[in-house]
Amino acid sequence: MTDRAKRSPTHYAIGKKNPNLPFHPAVRAGDFIFVSGQVPKDENNDVISGTIEEETLATLKTIERIIAQEGATLSDIVRITTYLEDTRDFGRYNKAFLQGIGDAVLARTTVEAKAVINTKIEMEAIVYKPLPKTQD
Repeated sequence: MTDRAKRSPTHYAIGKKNPNLPFHPAVRAGDFIFVSGQVPKDENNDVISGTIEEETLATLKTIERIIAQEGATLSDIVRITTYLEDTRDFGRYNKAFLQGIGDAVLARTTVEAKAVINTKIEMEAIVYKPLPKTQD
């Protein structure tokens, strides 16, 4: 983590920044983690191309890997915004989303977005994961 990526002990970047992009995969701000738009990627950060169901589950796994760095899980997500390339995929996406998200209690918005490029889906998330209490 560079000095520019850390604002304070409670405000800092999470994950490895792509040098070609002007943002980080996620940022912690106090008890919240804000996950930038993520696409379906494998553990090596290679984009996965597949059905909407496969891409939905892979995108949730991408988010899961990022937030795990802060000890968070998918059940800590409080909000997800999903961008679909084609809203005709909504029903199939929704079934896969329900399968992948488990019993999380969250708010969600899904919209069609033509800016989704080379994938069928992109998701951003807000996670509530309180920072550990420090001993004084």
